[in-house]
Amino acid sequence: MAKVIASNVRKGNILEMDGKLYAVLSAESFFPGKGTPTTQIDMRRLSDGVKTSVRYRTTEQVERAFVETIDFTYLYQDGDGNYVFMNPTSFEQVMVPPDVIGDPAVYLQENMTVKLALFEGNAVSAELPQRVTLEVTETEPVTKGQTASSSYKPAMLSNGVRTTVPPHITAGTRIIVMTEDGSYAERAKD
Repeated sequence: MAKVIASNVRKGNILEMDGKLYAVLSAESFFPGKGTPTTQIDMRRLSDGVKTSVRYRTTEQVERAFVETIDFTYLYQDGDGNYVFMNPTSFEQVMVPPDVIGDPAVYLQENMTVKLALFEGNAVSAELPQRVTLEVTETEPVTKGQTASSSYKPAMLSNGVRTTVPPHITAGTRIIVMTEDGSYAERAKD
C-alpha cells in the first residue's frame, strides 16, 4: 500500500478504505474560485460490486493498493457473460466479469490487446485501445445539396452501436471509432 494525494488518483487505481478494496471508476478534481479544492472519486467495492462516491479534499491522502497492469489478448465471452482474456506470454487465461469492462465492452474484438489491472490475480479494471475499426452497416444516403461541411448523419456499426458519421460515409465503409464515447474519428485506411 502507498499513500497518494486524492488529486493523483486515476481510473483503474485500487484504493483501500475501511479495510476494503475499491476499483476507481472515475476521479474528478474541482477547483472552485473560493473554498477548498475537492476530488470526487467514484468507485466499486471489489468484494461485492457495490458502487460508492466519495469526495476528498484534493490534498487529502488516500491508500492506494499495488496493482499489476499487464497486456492481455481478448478471446471470447463465455456462456455466463464473463469475458475471457489470455496472457500472451504465459498463456494463462483470466475471466473478467462484465462490470469490470463496463460500457466499452461493445468494442471488444477477438485478439484485441487490452490492459488488465490485476490485484492478487483478479482483474479489477480494463483499458481498451482508444480506437477501433468497425464497419458501417447502415446509414442514410446523402441528400441532394448536402455538403461535406454540414451536419453528421446517424449510422449503425457492425457491433450494434449507433454513432454519427460525416455525409460522405456510406454503408460498408470501415471507420475508426473512439472507444471512450463511440464517436467517429476517421475513415479507416484499409
